[in-house]
Amino acid sequence: MRPSTPRRAVARLTAVLALALAMATGTTGLVAGPAAHAQPVTEGTFAFSGDEGDWVSGGQSYAYSTASQDRLTITGSEDHRTVSVAVDGVNGDWWHLDFSAPTGKALAPGTYTDATRHPFNEAGPGLSLGGNGRGCNTLTGTFTIAALEFGPQGYVKSFDATFEQHCEGGTTAARGEIHVNNPAPPAELGLGLAVALDGTANALNGKAVLHGTVSCDKPVRVDVTGDVTQVKKRKIIRGSYATSVACAPGAPVAWTAAAVPSGDVPFQRGDVEVEARASATDPDYDRTVTVAETVAVHLRKG
Repeated sequence: MRPSTPRRAVARLTAVLALALAMATGTTGLVAGPAAHAQPVTEGTFAFSGDEGDWVSGGQSYAYSTASQDRLTITGSEDHRTVSVAVDGVNGDWWHLDFSAPTGKALAPGTYTDATRHPFNEAGPGLSLGGNGRGCNTLTGTFTIAALEFGPQGYVKSFDATFEQHCEGGTTAARGEIHVNNPAPPAELGLGLAVALDGTANALNGKAVLHGTVSCDKPVRVDVTGDVTQVKKRKIIRGSYATSVACAPGAPVAWTAAAVPSGDVPFQRGDVEVEARASATDPDYDRTVTVAETVAVHLRKG
């Protein structure tokens, strides 16, 4: 059920528009912070209710759970300062809940008082509950974190918290609790890169042909790129190369690439400096992982 006859219409409309824009753009902040990792909640519940006259709750009670096929998504920032929960109810309800520590600190179990509206809280703790077209323009509140366990890249394994929120400095409040339990976080992607110490200076096209191997602990596509530098008769010869290979856990995967000289002087037999980089996207965290190495390679004439 939704409460009717909103008070302070102008302020409420401002809050609703701000909340809608935040949800549409996938952010509730003005300035981009450390990247966050969003994940579906495997097992979780979210419930809240409010006093009569509370704007967000409308004096009603709400309850959602993954067991009831409601969809909960939790996001943790990489600096562990913020945890956000998005709720999409099977009945069409939608809510967004944010908890944040003061600037420069990480969330941890304990009670946070004098919270103000996230993401404008800055020096103090932040809190924000909104949804179904309703949100606070300004707010005060408190929240208590009973349990919180992060994994890599802001992965949230467990989160248990209660909160109380007052809109626009009012005495009426919305009160609720959130409980999240996720599996242990997957390991981060590991990459290996090797550049063979021998290569070929192609006499026909002047390219430097290099080879090596990459290894990985998850199935990924690996991009191998780099630069080659050679000095011959006081002339500097430079070129870049790029290739891509499918990598699977187990044995190293071979790669071969040709560096094209940037000028009119071809690569020649002799030593070159090879800068190599291998990059792939971690499928579990949607992050690019890169490893690099610089080696001396001897080119033979080919």
